[in-house]
Amino acid sequence: MLLKEYRICMPLTVDEYKIGQLYMISKHSHEQSDRGEGVEVVQNEPFEDPHHGNGQFTEKRVYLNSKLPSWARAVVPKIFYVTEKAWNYYPYTITEYTCSFLPKFSIHIETKYEDNKGSNNSIFDNEAKDLEREVCFIDIACDEIPERYYKESEDPKHFKSEKTGRGQLREGWRDSHQPIMCSYKLVTVKFEVWGLQTRVEQFVHKVVRDILLIGHRQAFAWVDEWYDMTMDEVREFERATQEATNKKIGVFPPAISISSMPLLPSSVRSAPSSAPSTPLSTDAPEFLSLPKDRPRKKSAPETLTLPDPEKKATLNLPVTHSSDKPCRPKSE
Repeated sequence: MLLKEYRICMPLTVDEYKIGQLYMISKHSHEQSDRGEGVEVVQNEPFEDPHHGNGQFTEKRVYLNSKLPSWARAVVPKIFYVTEKAWNYYPYTITEYTCSFLPKFSIHIETKYEDNKGSNNSIFDNEAKDLEREVCFIDIACDEIPERYYKESEDPKHFKSEKTGRGQLREGWRDSHQPIMCSYKLVTVKFEVWGLQTRVEQFVHKVVRDILLIGHRQAFAWVDEWYDMTMDEVREFERATQEATNKKIGVFPPAISISSMPLLPSSVRSAPSSAPSTPLSTDAPEFLSLPKDRPRKKSAPETLTLPDPEKKATLNLPVTHSSDKPCRPKSE
């Protein structure tokens, strides 16, 4: 198990980000989906937890075989997906990822949001006080993202919001910008396979970090699209986008109902207990690299030499007796 705490600051308030997060997730999922590939929404409904209160439960299946790097496609079956289950009790959420192909692989993310610049060093102490973890700050303006995901219109160094006047963030912006909030994510990655565990868990954290960076950049770059929305409006946008996304990838489940669903009793489905929160590179980990050319064995000769017929006399041929006459064709 590898545990890391990520802190991502945003030039928003916690209340503003509640709308922006829902909008960003829906739009991003729709953009990244295509026929047979993408995010299928299985469930999205109100949920009540005895400890955290009212929230929203979402279950998704992420089909992404063609999105994988070539080295991964070679070992992963075509029909495979990642299941995402999320319990949203904003400003506290729990998200779990499991894989249909790797039963011993999982990601557990616990998230909390606060109006500060990432300065709360004990925000997860009650849940993970005995677990050692590395704290990683993610800067949406200055950290590099994979080149294939870069868009100038989504670069906080260049983007300036017309509705809020915020933007064109410069290095050190977190020390002086107002408003500012922080998304604290405690991410636990497990891959319980002997000999591969450490390398795979490190690789997954690298992937998760890039995903967090890209998603939060988009949430801010799209602020003028969602800033004036109410919660009811963003939920309707979420519902319509989810239905369109399911059709886009070729899935036609029953219509998704969000606001009209009654609250489910906690005994029907219990949320996971509180636990840790969640990094994209296509480079193959070392353990999956192609083997080097092996030296050729010398147990056999490199070439085979046939005897020269003209030198028969020098060979130890068997003696032919006079009685062993060759067969000849009859004369006409």
